[in-house]
Amino acid sequence: MTSNTRQKGAALVIGLLMLVVITLLAVTAVNTASTELVMAGNEQFRERAFQAADAGIERAVATVDSVPQTSTPTAVNNVAIASLTGDKFSISTVFTGYESNVANAGEDFVAVHYRITSTGQSLRNSSAVVQQGAYVLTSSGNDGYQSWLENVTAQID
Repeated sequence: MTSNTRQKGAALVIGLLMLVVITLLAVTAVNTASTELVMAGNEQFRERAFQAADAGIERAVATVDSVPQTSTPTAVNNVAIASLTGDKFSISTVFTGYESNVANAGEDFVAVHYRITSTGQSLRNSSAVVQQGAYVLTSSGNDGYQSWLENVTAQID
């Protein structure tokens, strides 16, 4: 009988302390899981913004031959992507010059160079910027090329 009278509720106190520790661990695990869920969502929207920017590059490359051969950029802004609600892209294409020594093209052709910058945007303020160079082969008799060549020749002389 003497051993029962000396305990006086120690098991209850230890049990309650264990419950507090387990509760803190559970709350921490839930917070960590919800933070990782938000991080995964942010990564998904960042990837969607990159895909939107890439779609802008594809559109610009498809229409690069219609960009004027001046130093003024041609811009297309806030084009919505139909399959992804909230995603859009803006593109800027600028003529950067000619190259007359095009491999395997002979002297009859020149390369008209362009720089394309595409900015994709998605939800949660995610965005991505992609730059791409492109060129179009054209005949060396192109008036734009001839005037550019004369201007460069005049600057050298």
